[in-house]
Amino acid sequence: MVPFIVRRLLWMVVLLLVISFLTFLIFYTLPAADPAALRAGRQPTPELLASIRETLGLDKPWYVQYLKYLERLVFHFDFGYSFQNNVSVKSQIFDRLPATATLALGGAIVWLFAGIAVGITSAIRRGTWMDRAAMGGALVAISAPVYWLGLVSLYLFSQDLGKLPLFPGQGAYPSSGNIFTEPATVIPAMILPWCVLAAAYAASYARFLRGNLVETMSEDYIRTARSKGLGERRVVLKHGVRSAVTPVVTILGMDLGVLLGGAILTETVFNIPGVGRLAFDAIQKSDLPTVQGTVLIGAFFIIGLNLVVDVVYAFLDPRVRY
Repeated sequence: MVPFIVRRLLWMVVLLLVISFLTFLIFYTLPAADPAALRAGRQPTPELLASIRETLGLDKPWYVQYLKYLERLVFHFDFGYSFQNNVSVKSQIFDRLPATATLALGGAIVWLFAGIAVGITSAIRRGTWMDRAAMGGALVAISAPVYWLGLVSLYLFSQDLGKLPLFPGQGAYPSSGNIFTEPATVIPAMILPWCVLAAAYAASYARFLRGNLVETMSEDYIRTARSKGLGERRVVLKHGVRSAVTPVVTILGMDLGVLLGGAILTETVFNIPGVGRLAFDAIQKSDLPTVQGTVLIGAFFIIGLNLVVDVVYAFLDPRVRY
C-alpha cells in the first residue's frame, strides 16, 4: 500500500504541472481580452499599456513568464499576484476556501445520508409504492438544474423574499467571516444551499445504490449469510450495503473534489464568496494568475480525493489489493 501511495503522490505532482502548463498555454494563445487593457481602464494611452505590461511581466516571452510562475509555485508555494488588483492569489483563494469547503462538505453530508437511506429503502422495497415514489422523486431532482432549484428555493423559503420564510436568504453569508469565526451566522445561512446542492447528488446516489444493492442481494454470499441465521438488517447493512456502496465511494471522491474546486452556480445564486465565484470573475477579466490558482486548487482536490478513495477501497472491499 505504501509504495502505491508514494507513486500516486508523485503522479499527482506531474499532473499538477501538466495542468498548470496547459492552463497557461490556453490563456496565452487564446486570450479573451488584454489584461493590461482591462487594468488600464477606458481609453488608455499606448505608453500606459506598455508600462502595465512591463509591470505585470506580460512583455516577456510566454516561456519566460511560465518558468517564473513555476519557480514561485514550486519553491515558495506562490501563485503570483492578480492582474486586476495586485493582490496575492494565494490569499484570495485561502480567504474563500472555507466558504467553498463549508458548502461542499455540508452538502456531501446531506446527500450521503439522504441518498443512501433512499437507495437502501428503495432496493429492499423493490416494486412497492415506496420504490416508485422514491425513484420518481429522484428523477425529478436529477432533472432540475441547480440554478433553477436555487432560485425557486429562495422564492419559497428565504427570509427576505420567500413566501414561506424558513431560512436566511441570498446574501446571508457573512462577507468577512467563515464557519470557524461565525458559526452561528454561517450554519443557518448554509442550510438552504446545502439542500439545493445535495438534491441532484442525493437522487443520483440513491438510484446508483439501489441498482447495485438489488444486484448484490442476489449474490451467493448473501444467501449464505441468511442461511446462517443472521438478521435481515445485519445482512443488508453489513454484507449487502458494504459491497454495493464501494462504487459510490468512487463517485463521492470525484464529486467532492469538483465541488471543493468551486461550485460556481450554487455560490452565485446564494451569494456565497467561494472559490467558484472567484474563478468565474477571474475568467471574465482574463486574470491569468487567479485562474491558474483556482484551477490548480481544484485539480489538487480532485486528484487527492481520488487517492483517498483508492485507499478506502481496500478497507471496504478486502478483495481489493494494490
